[in-house]
Parts: sequence; structure tokens; C-alpha cells
Amino acid sequence: MSTAIKECNCYFVVLCRIVWILFYLCNENHSTIFMYSKEVIDKLGNSMVYIAEKVPSLSKTKLLKLLYLLEEVSVKKNKLPFFGIPFEVWQAGPVAKDVFIDLDVTPVLFDKYISIKRDDKATYIHAKSDFRDDEFSDNDIEVMNYVIEKYGNKTATQLVEILHKKGSAWRMIAEENGLKAAFDKKITNSSSKEIDFTYYLDGCEIEKYRDCVEFHKSVSHLNP
Repeated sequence: MSTAIKECNCYFVVLCRIVWILFYLCNENHSTIFMYSKEVIDKLGNSMVYIAEKVPSLSKTKLLKLLYLLEEVSVKKNKLPFFGIPFEVWQAGPVAKDVFIDLDVTPVLFDKYISIKRDDKATYIHAKSDFRDDEFSDNDIEVMNYVIEKYGNKTATQLVEILHKKGSAWRMIAEENGLKAAFDKKITNSSSKEIDFTYYLDGCEIEKYRDCVEFHKSVSHLNP
């Protein structure tokens, strides 16, 4: 294949991605994206930097899984959200939709934190700035180190399998809503159903968690 044809194919792929995003933004069935507060963007961006500095050959899919695991582990260990953002039930596991979209072509929200490089196999994430811990508690740092130590050496495929296992929140919601069958039959690869992290909590822990999530939402509305 000639260089000119390869370049043409590359431009076509980028154009298709842009058209898909525009369609996504205009589709009334989807919520408005890019509603994170500055604090949440900073925490997400610096989490990406922290992970990218410690996990070699970090693909986009693997990063999306590790970001989810930060949230899940924080809920399990500390009974508190890590980011306080929604994660939707998609075929390849839980996904923060707005993060996925921002990393799909050229980062906008996270441009100052990470850069993207692509090859024939995957999209890879690289740290672009130094890690800043302004938005992180000591517990947050412990959660990040735990997730990186336990899951950082797993492949993206292995992480998807872990998040799909029986007993996971993804599995429960996917099965209860008929999504797993749709995913298995390749009818769809995404949904608007969100992970309910209270699945991992009991009693007063649920109220504490929900209060904290509502606080995150109120901060996002007041300080977009």
C-alpha cells in the first residue's frame, strides 16, 4: 500500500471519529457531556498522569478500566467515591463516557495532562505533565498505589474479564437489564445504565456515599 493511500485512510478514520462524536453530541438520547468541574478534571487528569508514569504501554482501554477501578476500590475500602462521576455499563466493562469521548480523537479536557499516540494495534496514553496531588487525600494515594500494584500488570483484556466476573456490579446490572445478552449477541456495545456503587455498601454506608456523591454534583454545578 502506498504512503498516499495510508495517509488517506488515516484521515478518513479521523474524519469518521469526528462525525461520530458530533452525532453523539447532537443525539438527544444522550446527556450533555463535558460537565465535569475544574476540580474533577484536575483529579482525573492527574490520575491519568500518575497511572501513565507507573504503568508502561498504557492503552486507552486499559486506562479506562483502571480509572473505574479507582472508583470501585475507593468505595469498597473507604466507602467514598474517588471521582464521584458516573460510569456506564458498556460491553467492555464500566466506562466514564465523557473521558472515553475526550480520548477518542485529540484530548480537550485532558490536553495539558496527557498525550495520545496510536499504532496499528492500539491507542496509548503518555504523561504530558508532572503529577500534582492538590486534589488527592492520603487515602486517595493509597487507593491509586493499590490499584496500580494489583492491576497495573494486567492486560486490558484481563481487566475486562475481571470486571465482568460474577458478583461484580457490572455483571449484576448487565444481567438485570438484559444488557449482557445484547452485548453477547453484539446487538449493542454501550448503554446509558450507570454502575450503582451502593451495590458494594450496606446500611448507613449507603447514605454516607450518596451524600458525598450529591456534594460532588453540587460542586460541579456551582463551579463548572
